[in-house]
Amino acid sequence: MDLWDRLQAETPFLVAEIGKNFIQTERAVPAADYLANALALVDAAASSGADAVKFQTHVVDDEQAPLPVVAPHFNGADRYSWVRRNTEVTPPEFWRTVKHRCAELGVVFFSTPMSRRAAQRLVEADVPLWKVSSGDILDFVLLDFLRRRSEPIIISSGMSTLAEVDLAIRFLRENTSKIVLLHCISKYPADPQEMQLGVIPFFQQRYGIPIGFSDHSLGWEAALGAAAIGTRVIEKHFSLSRDLWGSDHKVSMTPAEFAEMARRVRDKKFSTVAAELFMGDPVADELPDAGSEFRGYFRKSLVAARNITTGEVIEPDMLYAMRPQALLGGLPSERYEEVVGQQASASVSAGHVLLEEAVSLGASRERRVDAL
Repeated sequence: MDLWDRLQAETPFLVAEIGKNFIQTERAVPAADYLANALALVDAAASSGADAVKFQTHVVDDEQAPLPVVAPHFNGADRYSWVRRNTEVTPPEFWRTVKHRCAELGVVFFSTPMSRRAAQRLVEADVPLWKVSSGDILDFVLLDFLRRRSEPIIISSGMSTLAEVDLAIRFLRENTSKIVLLHCISKYPADPQEMQLGVIPFFQQRYGIPIGFSDHSLGWEAALGAAAIGTRVIEKHFSLSRDLWGSDHKVSMTPAEFAEMARRVRDKKFSTVAAELFMGDPVADELPDAGSEFRGYFRKSLVAARNITTGEVIEPDMLYAMRPQALLGGLPSERYEEVVGQQASASVSAGHVLLEEAVSLGASRERRVDAL
């Protein structure tokens, strides 16, 4: 079956979200150890019945400003150090080796690019599918790159307002129809009773595209509830142990738990779960995760990727989208369309945040991302 057809099939497509769980110790280890951890996780996910394994791919230089920011869900490292570590331990050969193992085992390999350069790195690995994280739903620098390619795009809606989801779906639809939208509550972990699965039929009616569920709760009950109401993709964090060091192990399924979930989903053992327990209140004017505390840490600002001179027409490759927008300020990444094709009214040096005055009217104003 074609992958796009599989993502729309009645039986949910099960994704083991390995993410960065190949990093398991606070202390740095040799590169071969990270790769061995990744391969062991792939092996375990395949044995547990996953249709696909998903990682996270970082290139720190166009993703995270070098600022001392610690996200609420993980105080083991500041964001810049954490992203830089992930960048350094996953060279292109890392991804090629992991993909080869997945092919041997018959599971789909893909990854979440956390920036455009990360996506370009994954193109070299020939990924068949893209995932956009909740934090990047408004990274139009990244979305513009992805929507011009032929692979399906899965995009998460956590920490977003309804208007923001509308905006992202509209932007993607200008170039592609192969979109899967995941309902997500950005809590780590989230209580199953907070899952608000009523958003899934709301999204189905509003967008008319396949809807999935990125589940950050422990256990499989909410996932089974989502399957019972027609979700097409189920994504669960995956680890060999919730006791390992790192940001996502604590919210992950173990292999035995994932295997049991997979069995129940494929055997349609939904009668053991009362889906209504997880539905929450009907969606009225706003999504339940719109006020997430993570928004300020993960949204992005537009930054000059190289020196931009006064009068120069701004092209896509002149821009990065970098976090955290709450500290960087300037033009948010969702204003990318307004900026591309405009003449710079003032010079902007590489590595500086774009302010509105430098693109339209006003004097030259800029701030370097590491000098705030």
